[in-house]
Amino acid sequence: MTSIYSRIEHARTADAVVRQIEGLILQGVLRDGDRLPGERELAAEMNVSRPILRDALKALEARGLLVSRQGGGTHVANIVGEVFAPPMRELIATHPKATADYLEYRREVEAVAAEMAARRATPADKALLADIVARMEHAHAAADFDAEAEIDVEFHNAVGECAHNFVLLHTLRSCYRLLADGVFVSRARIYDLPGAREELLAQHRAIFHAIRDGDPAAARAAAVAHIAYMEKKSAEAERTGEWERIATLRLRQRAGQRKPNRRPAAAGS
Repeated sequence: MTSIYSRIEHARTADAVVRQIEGLILQGVLRDGDRLPGERELAAEMNVSRPILRDALKALEARGLLVSRQGGGTHVANIVGEVFAPPMRELIATHPKATADYLEYRREVEAVAAEMAARRATPADKALLADIVARMEHAHAAADFDAEAEIDVEFHNAVGECAHNFVLLHTLRSCYRLLADGVFVSRARIYDLPGAREELLAQHRAIFHAIRDGDPAAARAAAVAHIAYMEKKSAEAERTGEWERIATLRLRQRAGQRKPNRRPAAAGS
């Protein structure tokens, strides 16, 4: 497998190593939690001495970009982090209006991301998207909901990567973390709605095809249509859940009213 690290031919200093690893993190090639190769291997791949590499890794760790784990090597730190603190995440999870606002935000940002991706995606980007869609189709055919939902998030992250805009990429990653962490429980309900899984798969294919074909207008339209569908179905799922809750309460109440009244037992009986 070809290394993501390139040889440093000139100015073999710790600063040169730092700049290369910084670039890989900024470009989204290295993600949160990714493990770097061992010291000997990485020094050889970058064509620098091990003391220079150690100095570079220490500098990156001091800046919070890398973290060393005892016996576990060096990893990219959690630099994206959470979008909101835990108390706010709990509020978001329990208020339907937050879901609507989240989808409204995604509709606008993902439209831009898809349009940029259609203009800028490289052959390697398109190959990555094609692989993700193929795995999504396989999970769909196998009725593997957990895998399908996980690949859904991966697909949208990949579209953000194809846009080749660092700020947009990391903003979207932090946004999608709410999805991956299950903050929006209504997302699971959407998959349970009749025909929703088939429609969502078709929408992801449409976004991919537009990016693959280099059609910015179609990519934007497909992204907007996808989120508009999510908005509609999210509201429908919320209504369905609320209707089911009320219907269950009515059923319990009526069942209780149908119980025969028992007469008090006579004294001495």
